[in-house]
Amino acid sequence: MTTGHFGFGLGVKAKARFVPLWILMISTYLLDFIFIILMSFGIESFKSINPTHPSYGAVIIHAYYSHSLVGALLISGVAGIIAKFIWDNKTGFVIGIVAFSHWILDLIVHRPDLPILPGNAGNLPLLGFGLWKIPIASVILELIIVGVSVYLYYKSAMNSIDKSNENKTRVYLAVGTSGLLLLALLTSDFGGFSLSLNILIMLLLIVLCGWLDSRLDWKNS
Repeated sequence: MTTGHFGFGLGVKAKARFVPLWILMISTYLLDFIFIILMSFGIESFKSINPTHPSYGAVIIHAYYSHSLVGALLISGVAGIIAKFIWDNKTGFVIGIVAFSHWILDLIVHRPDLPILPGNAGNLPLLGFGLWKIPIASVILELIIVGVSVYLYYKSAMNSIDKSNENKTRVYLAVGTSGLLLLALLTSDFGGFSLSLNILIMLLLIVLCGWLDSRLDWKNS
C-alpha cells in the first residue's frame, strides 16, 4: 500500500492547497518511517509468509507500537500539534488526518496483524481485512487511489493558476512527474524490485514532486 499512501497525500493537496506537498508526503508515510526506526532497534519487525518466494503483500508485520490503533492516533496527534505550531491550526488538522490515514489504508490491506493497544497489551484481537490475500484487488485499489488523486490534483492546480503557458507547463510537469513516480513505485513494489529502488522513488516523490509543487501558483482560498 506504499503507493496508495503517497497517492492519498497527493489527493489531499488538491483540497488543502495551503499545505506544502512535501509535508503531506512525509505525513502520509509517517507511521512507516517510525516503523523503520523501531525495526532498526529490533523493537518491531516483519517476516515474509514464504521467504523463498517473497511477493507483493505476502508479509506479516509486527509493528505493535507504530501501527497499533492507539499508537497511530497518538503519533498522528503529535504530528498535527507540531504542524500547528510550525504553520497554523488548519495545517495541523490536515497533517493529523493525513498521518492517521496510513493506519486506515493499512487496515484494509493488512492481514490481521494490527493491534489495538501499543505492545498488543491485553492480547486483544488483531485487526486487518486482508486484501493483500488477493494481490490483484489490492493493486486495483492502489491504482484507483492514484488515478483519482492525480486527477483531483490536476483539476485543482489548473483551477488555481493564472492560465499563462508557463503556469500550465508547470502544472503538466508537476502532475506528470507525480503520476509517473507513483506508477513506478507501484511497479517496484508489485514486481519485488530492490528496497533501494523503492527508497529512491519515495525520496523523489517527497523532494522532487514537493519542489515542483512549490513552483505552482497555488491560490489558497
